[in-house]
Amino acid sequence: MRRTPRTLGRVVATLCVATAVVAPQTAAAQGALGPLNDLGALSQGAGQTPAKLPMQHNPEPALVATPRAVCGPGAKPEPGIQGRVPASAATGGLHCNATLLAHQGTSGGFKVLRYVDTQGRECAYYDTALLFPLNALKLDSTSVGVAVLDMSDPAHPVQTDTLTEPPMLSPHESLNLNVRRGLIAAVLGNPATAPGLVSIYDAHADCRHPQLQSTQLLARLGHESGFSEDGRTFYATGTATTSITAIDVTDPRHPHDLWQGNVVSHGMTLSDDGNRAYIADPLGHNMLILDTSEIQARKAHPQVREISRLTWQSATIPQNAIPFTEDGHPYVLEFDEYSAGTFGGNPDDVGAARIIDIADERSPRVIANLRLQVDQPADHKAAAGDPGALSPVQGYAAHYCNIPTRTDPKVVACSFIASGLRVFDISELTRPKEIAYFVAPTVPRAENGFMASDFAMSQPAFAADRKEIWYTDGASGFNVVRIDPSVWPAAAPALRCSSRRRFTATLTLPRGARVRTATATLGGRRVRTTRRGRRLSAVVDLRGIRRLTVKLTIRATLRGGRTAGTTRTYHPCTRGGRR
Repeated sequence: MRRTPRTLGRVVATLCVATAVVAPQTAAAQGALGPLNDLGALSQGAGQTPAKLPMQHNPEPALVATPRAVCGPGAKPEPGIQGRVPASAATGGLHCNATLLAHQGTSGGFKVLRYVDTQGRECAYYDTALLFPLNALKLDSTSVGVAVLDMSDPAHPVQTDTLTEPPMLSPHESLNLNVRRGLIAAVLGNPATAPGLVSIYDAHADCRHPQLQSTQLLARLGHESGFSEDGRTFYATGTATTSITAIDVTDPRHPHDLWQGNVVSHGMTLSDDGNRAYIADPLGHNMLILDTSEIQARKAHPQVREISRLTWQSATIPQNAIPFTEDGHPYVLEFDEYSAGTFGGNPDDVGAARIIDIADERSPRVIANLRLQVDQPADHKAAAGDPGALSPVQGYAAHYCNIPTRTDPKVVACSFIASGLRVFDISELTRPKEIAYFVAPTVPRAENGFMASDFAMSQPAFAADRKEIWYTDGASGFNVVRIDPSVWPAAAPALRCSSRRRFTATLTLPRGARVRTATATLGGRRVRTTRRGRRLSAVVDLRGIRRLTVKLTIRATLRGGRTAGTTRTYHPCTRGGRR
């Protein structure tokens, strides 16, 4: 679809009118909190305010760089330390165990999505704006809004459509896809920050031409988002504002808001059952686990409650948090953006990414870090003069990560801004290692301050069966990268779970003990307790649990401050073979 200057002018005017709806109100609300493209969000409105829990900072591993990739034949490796791209080093790009299969477009934004429709057609979607309307003002742009690509031949993507409702012109980080229903949604985001206009498209019948279902002012503010796995609830989040809106999209032609929450949330990802939200809090520099079960159950006047808040030693601006399981054990992949310089701290403190064990969701803990050598403080400071590293908040830092599946993922792919696409093997969760990277050929553009550097900001997507990763570079567009099969980790044997056990476990209390409180958790989730005499009992039901191991903890707080407790480990599943 060719765009003339007149067409582009209409596009810019449309968005400016939409943004002006609340600009006079929000401009006076409070001062800018950071860079315009993220922390310039301004709050308004009212909603439920859950009781805030104390911050936890639990023991965590040493903050060291992840072992770097060992490049195979044909590589064009980075010339120095892991992640550093000095001036002129990437004029023609850099690659290690990765091959560029295809390129399309001239600009990229924050999300790349992959979807296979009901007819088996494969498509990609990506937003083209880091900060609208910079991309629209480039007359050589292949698209404004959200580009729709036919990926029938991954080596030759074909743009078949463009989504140009105002929220798709400037979605900021909110572009989202529900795979189960084929719904694409976004909320108008930034500058600082746009009103909560939400657009929903349906791609399930033909992913090459998504059909607009609705565009309505539903949220207070827009910036990032979340989508329940069942495709019934879209969440619009306002980042550095106390603003989350839960929107019922069961009928995408007639969506309506369910809940307005006074909770700070950058990105958020929902559990498979929709009862938990894993929230990246950019102002508190922490991850929040939120109970959203009443929203998911569609209770009247739903209430949410905080379950826990966790921070870590390198926390900068938490970007998003994605839950997954390994052998049935629950974890979260959390990733920060930028450096501590964004909010006046040390510009050489870089957050990067981490794996968090949430088996005890009331006391989560970091078990591994994913970061590059150039993210270490001394090395980051030494690289401050490199192209793309001149910004005190962006440069050599992470922005978005993703996994190919929420069940036993073996690979993590991250956009590390000036360091390009980085790929990690997490087969051993506590010992991740880098296996590949791709730094796109540098193009000086407005998006990267006209510096010859990468500006990789997007959340990647996977075609894992072909060992492909799709992502965008802000200054140059959409890339299909194929990872060398020799470094792609093999899938683990399937779990075999056939436990039919349901029984009662007991804790014997001291003689004369007077119990003040009693709790029991199985795999981090509470189970009912009963007491008879000195016996404190909990029902253990292993049926349907898909984990190699699961822990039962029974605790009692006694009068006088004493405690009593027991922890037991059960094995409901095995990894292949016979039980």
